Amino acid sequence: MYQTVSETVAASKANTSPTLLRGLSLLDSVLLLVSGVIGSSVFLTANVTASSLPNPVLFLLVWVFGGLISLFACFAFAELGSMFPQSGGQYVYLREAYGPLPAFLYGWMIFAVSNGGTIAALAVASATYLGKVIPTVSQEHVVFTVGWIVLTRAHIFALMSIGFVTFVNVAGLRRGAILQNIATWAKFLAMAAFVLLGLTIGKGDWHHFAARKLWDTGGLTTMGVGPLLSGVGIALIAVFWAYDGWVYITWVGGEVKDSSRTVPRALVLGLLIVMGTYVALNATYLYAMPLSEIAKHDTIAQAAAVVLFSPRAAVLLSVMIALSSFGAMASCVMSGSRVYFAMARDGVFFHRMAEIHPKWRTPAFSLIGQGIWAGVLAISGRYDQLYTYVMFMMVLSYTLTVVALFVLRLKRPGLARSYRCTGYPWLPAIYVIVGTAWTLNTIRTRPLEAVTGSFIVLLGIPGYLYWKRASQTALAGRTASAQLEPTDTDQQ
Repeated sequence: MYQTVSETVAASKANTSPTLLRGLSLLDSVLLLVSGVIGSSVFLTANVTASSLPNPVLFLLVWVFGGLISLFACFAFAELGSMFPQSGGQYVYLREAYGPLPAFLYGWMIFAVSNGGTIAALAVASATYLGKVIPTVSQEHVVFTVGWIVLTRAHIFALMSIGFVTFVNVAGLRRGAILQNIATWAKFLAMAAFVLLGLTIGKGDWHHFAARKLWDTGGLTTMGVGPLLSGVGIALIAVFWAYDGWVYITWVGGEVKDSSRTVPRALVLGLLIVMGTYVALNATYLYAMPLSEIAKHDTIAQAAAVVLFSPRAAVLLSVMIALSSFGAMASCVMSGSRVYFAMARDGVFFHRMAEIHPKWRTPAFSLIGQGIWAGVLAISGRYDQLYTYVMFMMVLSYTLTVVALFVLRLKRPGLARSYRCTGYPWLPAIYVIVGTAWTLNTIRTRPLEAVTGSFIVLLGIPGYLYWKRASQTALAGRTASAQLEPTDTDQQ
């Protein structure tokens, strides 16, 4: 097992240093996963899947397929979570399988772009959609401009949201969990009302579901097998983006009650709930309008609401998307900070981020640092572009983590596991094959994003070398100091 710097020097402080609290129940964990996954993407990505797969059956099946493939990964992550019930989750799994550098590069990507960019994007999305209901919170109202930075009232509201959620999470694990749970239940009710009312009293048409055979127009004959598979690959970029976030629960594994059992259950239950929600929402879109129309709308949920109900319903949809984005942002804030906390404890990140607040028992500095960086990204307006670049690396990291299960079965066969991966080795192998194929397809179809994403991740290497050297120097200093301290025998 990889020995962290903090574990080497912390034995003498074990009785006095504050520790994280295991206060998240199974329900908290499931809601955190579901809320973290369901943000704004499912309300925006239907046009990509509709244009890539112009067939009603394929349009819905790609969401089932994406969910099942993600579930295969969840089975592998569930076993890893039962082996290492610690804060940091995927970072810890990669560290144990491949060593500190690959794990650090993953954590660097999470901090610099993925999680920071997600928090920024969700905060701005929440403010933007709220601005459609409350005009004073709007992207149209520019407060001031400095160079290429344009600060609007929506940006200010986004910064306030990030600050508020960060403060609540600093002030206690339960406070953060309660905020996240309230936001999750509220958006569940809103989405349920949209689906149920849309399919029962909405002005849609069931003929939109009339499925042409795959070899008819829009199928194999027209597209060809190669283009069809490429279309599936392109659609899966949007689908995997929409499913991204199920890993959040592993990041807070060190604060989950009976983590070795609860995390695996939350992974499977939470992803099944997300899959059902996504299929229901996309079925509602399809009931509202045919695929040819879905492909034309970037904001498909609002367009569908107008067709199903009335133009006034678009306002209510804006509230739902704003609420959904806020809830996802709250989950992201809580979970992401635990990755940097684990990195700092290993001595490969800002050392203050390893500190636990003595009163509130939370990784306060990690939360605050994350909030500041997310705020910078929110103001910069570059978060969406950055996230597009690293989505390629995110899926690659999931694939490597599933491979890590095979590695650790060989390296650590005797390590206790309360859960063993369902369908091993076949289901995780299927995920590895699909993830690898998707990665190669992305390199072929979007080489700029693939190369740029790889470059962004590799930029973390100088930081790793600096922090590693600094931690080793500090360790050597503490060891020398301890050797100079007089013992009881010396004093006698």
